[in-house]
Amino acid sequence: MSTVGDAVAALERAYPPELAESWDAVGLVCGDPAEVVDTVLVCVDPVESTVEEAVELGAQLVVAHHPLLLKGVHGVGADTQKGRLVHRMIRSGVALFCAHTNADSADPGVSDALAAALGLTVTGPLDPKADGRTGIGRVGELAEGEPFSAFVERVAAALPATAWGVRAAGDPGRSVRRVAVSGGAGDSYLGAATAAGVDVFVTADLRHHPAAEHLARPGAPALVDVAHWASEWPWCEQAASVLRSALGGTVGVVVSTRRTDPWTAQVAGAVSRTGRSTG
Repeated sequence: MSTVGDAVAALERAYPPELAESWDAVGLVCGDPAEVVDTVLVCVDPVESTVEEAVELGAQLVVAHHPLLLKGVHGVGADTQKGRLVHRMIRSGVALFCAHTNADSADPGVSDALAAALGLTVTGPLDPKADGRTGIGRVGELAEGEPFSAFVERVAAALPATAWGVRAAGDPGRSVRRVAVSGGAGDSYLGAATAAGVDVFVTADLRHHPAAEHLARPGAPALVDVAHWASEWPWCEQAASVLRSALGGTVGVVVSTRRTDPWTAQVAGAVSRTGRSTG
C-alpha cells in the first residue's frame, strides 16, 4: 500500500520545494499523510470541476500545478469559493498537493514537458539558476528547421485545443530551428529569449505592449502565444509518471483532460470596408 505521504515524498524529490519562488505556496494543502492512496488525479488547476472529477474517480489525492491558496487567507469558510473546495475535499477524503514554481524550475519540469510535446531536444534552461541545470523555461532544437508557419501548426497540433487558440507574430517564411519555451505566463522572459539567440519563443499570456516592444527590436525571435492552461497541461503526464515509477504500480494515476482554461469562447471581429477590425 502507498500513502499520501509516500506520494508527497516522491513528488518533492522530483520537484524540490526549495526551487519554489519565495512568494509561492507549494506542498500539501490538505489531507493526512498517513492516509492510504490507491487513486491519484493530476491536473493543472484545483478547481470545482477537477475536485468533482477526483470525487467521481474515488481518488484520495489531487496533484495540481497551480496553488489553491496562493495568497494569505484568514479562513476557509465553506461560504467562500476556495473554502468550499477545501471542505469538499476533506469531507470526501481527498488530499491536495500543489507543485508550482518548484515544478517550473525542476529538471525535468513544466517547460521540459512542453518542449517534449513540441518535439524539441532541450539544451538547457532559458533563465538558469546558479547550478546552470534548473531554472525557468527551456531552450531546445528541432531535428530539422522548418518555416515559422509550419512551426505554429506544430504547436497547435501538440497542445489541447482552447478557445484562446494559438496566436503567432513573425514572418511566416522565417526558418525555425532553435526554440525557447516557457510554460505559463512568460513575457518577463522576452529579453532572455532574445539573448538566447532563438528563432521563436513559445509561452502564454503575452500582453500587447511587451510583445510589440519585443518585436520592434532587431533580431528578436518570433512569438507564439498559447493558453496558459494548455502550455502547462503536458506537465501532468510528467508528474503522473513520477508517481507511477516511485510507487511501484500500487496506485492508479489519472491525468485530467477537463479543460480548466477560463476562456470558453472566441468571436472573430468583423472587418469593415476600411480593413479595420470592428470587433
